Amino acid sequence: MKTIELVKYGPVIPVIVIEDVNDAVPIAEALLEGGIKVLEITLRTNCALKAIEMIASKVPDAIVGAGTLRTDSDATNAKIAGSQFAVSPGYTKEMGLICKEIDLPLLPGVSSGSEVMQASNDGFSFLKLFPAEAVGGISLLKGFAGPFIDIKFCPTGGITIESAPDFLALSNVPVCGGTWLTPKKLIEKKNWSAITKLAKQAKSI
Repeated sequence: MKTIELVKYGPVIPVIVIEDVNDAVPIAEALLEGGIKVLEITLRTNCALKAIEMIASKVPDAIVGAGTLRTDSDATNAKIAGSQFAVSPGYTKEMGLICKEIDLPLLPGVSSGSEVMQASNDGFSFLKLFPAEAVGGISLLKGFAGPFIDIKFCPTGGITIESAPDFLALSNVPVCGGTWLTPKKLIEKKNWSAITKLAKQAKSI
C-alpha cells in the first residue's frame, strides 16, 4: 500500500491518543460505525503499541497506523504491532530508509520548503504538513502549490471541523488529519455514540 491510497477512504484521518488500552477497540468501532476507516494511533502513550495491536486483530475492517514515529525502533515496533502505515511529525533520511526497509508505508511530516525537497528527493510525494496552523496553514499550502506542483499534503495540527473544508478545498490537499474526532472528554466518559456522530460529520465534509 502507498499512503496516498488512504485518501480514497474519506477526507479526514483521526489523530488518536489512547490513554487506556481498553478504549482502543471501542474507539475504533465507534469511528468505523461513523464511516471513518483510517485510524492514526499516536505513539504518545505507554499503551499505544498495544492499542494498535488490539485494533489490528479485533477490528479488521479498520486501517490502523502509528503516528508520532521519531526513531528506528518506533518504526520497527509499529510494524510488529500491526500498523499498516506510519506517520512522523518531521522527516529524516534515516526514518525514510527504515520504513522502506521494513515495508511500512510512511507519511512523513514537513513544515518547510527544505523538508519538502528532502522528502521529495527520497521518493515521497504525499506529505504531512505539521503543525499545519502554526506554520502557516492555508497560506503556506497555497504557496507550496507553485514550486511543489507534484506534491500532495495532509495538513494536521490545529485543524477543526470548521476549518477542515477550507483546507480540503485546496488542490494539493486531498485529506486532513484531526484530533477533534476523539476528544479526551468523550473518551473518558466512554461516550462512543458521540464519537460516531463526530465521525459521520467528518465523513460528510
